Amino acid sequence: MEKIRRASHAGSWYTDNPNKLSEELDGWIRAAGLPKSSDVRGVIAPHAGYSYSGRAAAYAFGNIDPTNITRVFLLGPSHHYYTPKCSLSTATVYKTPIGDLPIDLEVIEELKATGKFELMNLRVDEAEHSMEMHLPYLSKVFEGHPVKIIPILVGALSAENEAMYGKLLAKYVDDPHNFFSVSSDFCHWGSRFNYMYYDKKYGAIHKSIEALDKMGMDIIETGDADAFKQYLSEYDNTICGRHPISVFLHMLSNSSTKIKIKFLRYEQSSQCKSTRDSSVSYASAAAKVDA
Repeated sequence: MEKIRRASHAGSWYTDNPNKLSEELDGWIRAAGLPKSSDVRGVIAPHAGYSYSGRAAAYAFGNIDPTNITRVFLLGPSHHYYTPKCSLSTATVYKTPIGDLPIDLEVIEELKATGKFELMNLRVDEAEHSMEMHLPYLSKVFEGHPVKIIPILVGALSAENEAMYGKLLAKYVDDPHNFFSVSSDFCHWGSRFNYMYYDKKYGAIHKSIEALDKMGMDIIETGDADAFKQYLSEYDNTICGRHPISVFLHMLSNSSTKIKIKFLRYEQSSQCKSTRDSSVSYASAAAKVDA
C-alpha cells in the first residue's frame, strides 16, 4: 500500500510551482558551472529555505553524474523530534513538486533487521525539513534516471553510536550504485541561536565565524571523525548536521573504497558586524572517489 510523505515545506521554504522550481534549480546548477563526475559518490549540502541556501546547495548537487546511481541514502539531523538513535521512514514515496522519489523498501527492511533503527511516523517525517530540502535537487539531478531513496533521520547520537551506525552503513559505500546526501547547515550565530563565539583576532564578527567554520570544514576534509568530535567539543560550533556528518565520516573510514570530501562553496546568510546581528552559514561539499 502506498504511503505518501507530502512535500510539506513546498510553498513556504521553496516554491510549490513546478515550472518555477525547475527553472530555479537549473539556473543555480548552471551558475555553479561544475563538471559532473561519476567519481562523486556523496555530498554535504545545506537545508535552509532556497532563498537562503539554494544557490550554495548547487555546488554540491551540480557535481552528480546520475548515470550509474540507483539509490540515494539521505542522512539528515532531527530538529523537532528527540531520539538517541537513527530512525527510518515509514513512507513508501516522498513527493516533490517536480517528481516523486520512491523509497527503497528492500534496503529499509535490511536496516530494520539489524535491530538498531527505530521507525518515525509520518507526522515526524513531514515536520522535519532537513532531508526534504535535498529532495527537489535530487529529483532534478536524477530526472530520467530511476532512483530510489533511503531516508535516515539521524538523532542525537553518542560518539559510540555514530561509530556503530557508520560501521553498519559502510558496506553500502562499497557499492558504486549507491549515493549519499548528507544534510547540514554550518554556524548558527547570534543571540537567537544562543551562540556568540567571537575571536577578535579575525576582525569583523563574520570573519571570525568564517574562520571557525573553515576550521571545521578542513577537519571534515581529513575524514577524521574523532578530530571533528574534538573540534565540536572545544568550540561547540552550532553545526546542526554534526551527527549525520560524523556518521558519514565513520562510514567512509570503514569502507574499502577510498573517498575524499572536498568543500566547494561557503556562504553566510548575512555578514554579522555587531552582537545584534545573526547569521547561518552554508557549506557544500562533494565526496569523491580518490583514485
